[in-house]
Amino acid sequence: MVIRIGVTLALMLMGRGLMGQELTADTGVHLVSRQFGFTEGASVDKRGNVFFTDQPNNRIWEYDTHGRLSVFLDSAGRSNGMYFDRSGRLVTCADEHSQLWAIGPDKKVEVLLKEVGGKQLNGPNDLWIDARGGIYFTDPYYQRPYWTRTKGEIDGERVYYLAPGATEARVAAADVVKPNGIVGTPDGRFLYVADIGAGKTYKYRIGMDGSLSDRRLFVMQGSDGMTLDVRGDVYLTGDGVTIYDTAGTKIGHIAVPEPWTANLCFGSRDKKTLFITASQGLYEIRMRVRGVE
Repeated sequence: MVIRIGVTLALMLMGRGLMGQELTADTGVHLVSRQFGFTEGASVDKRGNVFFTDQPNNRIWEYDTHGRLSVFLDSAGRSNGMYFDRSGRLVTCADEHSQLWAIGPDKKVEVLLKEVGGKQLNGPNDLWIDARGGIYFTDPYYQRPYWTRTKGEIDGERVYYLAPGATEARVAAADVVKPNGIVGTPDGRFLYVADIGAGKTYKYRIGMDGSLSDRRLFVMQGSDGMTLDVRGDVYLTGDGVTIYDTAGTKIGHIAVPEPWTANLCFGSRDKKTLFITASQGLYEIRMRVRGVE
């Protein structure tokens, strides 16, 4: 059941010829449920069903287009960021053992990656999958209470690319402090990477071989999770949701009544509902613009 809460939307429209048009079709966020330890990893399947993680309780939940909330997978590898591939598998950053997983519709788990150069990954955090099936993922080090180790085996926190069919990932970007949120454009030309350690988000050009080049500062804000709409606007998380246009101009802010907003995605059948994982809750807000994920 969705509960309406009395939270106004702090939406500030600036420039870009919007002439007063609102980004949202409503005036505030709505609470779907607040029964979790910490929500993360919002992702949507082809039908518009939304999946997200409750990392402390080690579960992946599904919120379907009929408004039904259910546990999709228990013992979910402490999954964090997630994204559906073209085969309908839910690819997750399973940082219990610092791995990448692919979870099939039958809920069978395939471990895609667990190390680079013979060394255990720090802790895959967020990912984006390109049209060819290649996986970009961030690998920061955040000490987890369920780890026995107290430091990483890899020197540095980087962005990696796992090419289609490959068993070894390669470094895509090492010029970051602590990469976190990540998302690519639908045309496969650009990749946004949030360097939460530096408080910045960068925009890279994607090469034909999956390599990244031409790093440019997009905005002076880091982010936990990220998503895009069909106009190319970029949605960053942390203190609510901050929206930037393709030039990096701030065009809106969505207030969320939680200490931290972790991730988000567009879901529902028309992809016009923005779902937000924030601290102990899952929230939604209707938008006038459609998402691209």
